[in-house]
Formats: sequence, C-alpha cells, structure tokens
Amino acid sequence: MKNYYKQILLGLFISSPLIFTPLSYGASGIVFIHGTGNQTDSANDYWSREFIDSVRQGIPEPANYQVINCDFDQYMWDEAAAGCLANQLHTFIQSKNIDDLVMITHSNGGNIVRWILSNPTWDGRYIDIINATSRVIALAPSSGGTPLADAVNQGSVFESTLGWLLGYDSDAVKQQVSWMSYYNSTWLNGTQNRPSLGKPFEVVVGSDVDSAIWDGDSYCGGYQYQVALETTQNWLDDCSDGFLECSSQTAAGTVWFTDKQKTAGSEPLSHQQSRLACFNLDSLIRNHI
Repeated sequence: MKNYYKQILLGLFISSPLIFTPLSYGASGIVFIHGTGNQTDSANDYWSREFIDSVRQGIPEPANYQVINCDFDQYMWDEAAAGCLANQLHTFIQSKNIDDLVMITHSNGGNIVRWILSNPTWDGRYIDIINATSRVIALAPSSGGTPLADAVNQGSVFESTLGWLLGYDSDAVKQQVSWMSYYNSTWLNGTQNRPSLGKPFEVVVGSDVDSAIWDGDSYCGGYQYQVALETTQNWLDDCSDGFLECSSQTAAGTVWFTDKQKTAGSEPLSHQQSRLACFNLDSLIRNHI
C-alpha cells in the first residue's frame, strides 16, 4: 500500500506545472538601432519593414523585437541619445524578460551602443542591458568618424547633398570628426589598445558605391542616394561606402565580413544600402543570429 501512495505522489510531482515550470525564464529578443537623426518612426523612415520582418525571423521568438526611436542628433552620452536608448532597451528587456538580446545597429547607432557597453556605471540601467546582451551586429559603424563631418560643419556643399544622412551640423555630426579619436582613447572600448567591449561587436563593412544608371543594383535604396554617395567618395579613401571609410568602420570590434565577400552577386553595400534588404543582407543576418 505504501508503494501505491508513493507512485501517486511521484506522478503528481512529475506532472505538476507548479513544480516544473520555473517562476521566471529568459527569452531571446532583437532590437534595431538607427543612426544619426531624430527618429519617430525609424521602422519605416530609416529601416524598412521588409528588412526588419526578415531579420527578426532569425530568433526563436520573432515577435520579441523592438525598433528604437531616439534623438541621435545629440552627443552619444546625452540623455536624449544614450539615455533614450537605455530607457527603451531596459523597458523592452524587463517587459519581455529578455536574457539573450541581439542588437542590430547602423552607423552612429553603433557608437551609442559602445558608449553603454563601455560605461556600465554611468547609468543604473546600463548594467541590466549589458548583462542581457548576447551580441551586437554593427552595420557600417562610424567607429572612427568621417572626414565628411568636417565638410558639413564648415558649411560646404555637403550640407545639401548629405543633409539627409548627417543631420547637418548637429552635435552628433560634430563628434564624428577628430573628436572620435579622443573618445576612442578614453571613454569608449573595443578599439585598438583599449579594453574589449565584453560582448561580441561584429562589423559589416561597406566598401564601395555603384551608381551606374544601367545597373539595376544601383536602385536598391534609391538611385539618388547612390549618386550622392558616389560623389562624396571623392573625398574619402578608395575603400568607403560613400560616407565612411573602411578604416572607420573597422576601428572597433571584429569584422564579420566586408560586403562583396558575402552579398548576392558580390555587390558592394553603400551607406544607404547597408540598412536595407539589399543583396541578401537581411538573410545573411537572419541566418547568422
């Protein structure tokens, strides 16, 4: 009889959801972090729904995604920039119980993420974000700044041709010149001779711009942007995406790949195209995460 009761108790123990379901459990999540600019609808105005909906299928719970909207025209440490990003990340992590967070950044968004990863004691929310983060995939990050920012600050022709990209003479643009060398040597980690970021910071590098009118690949993301970026390449190194030199994009973290190594048709990714579903970039990221 005793064995009979033991079997009943054992059966209840095994089948009880109260015992075997943990009180809390983690989940995977993904966030899309835009570059310079004051965004209110970056899902449509900066990224694209096609890109976001494709990439987020790469995590176990595709519904666990967040598209960040902040004022990245400010200095990276500003409450409207890093503070806004930290608030949205922290709320997302807490509400979804995320402990496996993938961040997809573009351009200056990578710098603001590096600020958070490099300064865990700056803000009480930072450490929770760092602990939840699994990896950062930085698309064309402006880790070393760009000489084009100097031209914008000096009021040259770039104001009219690249205002859509740079936000004119905002504080974010001001920090994209030689100031980045100082930040990279003091406040930011992940660059040469500096501590590591503690989390993988994988970089996708854009190395060229195509704008031939007869080439259909030149129209992905908007032909007019390709023409503008190919023009500004004249002020940059031979290896550039029209806005950032390859040396800037590779200044922090580790290179995952340089566009032509993996893109469909070995096409280059201009600075405009490296945040869109051009040349299977979306599927490359989806399969990687």
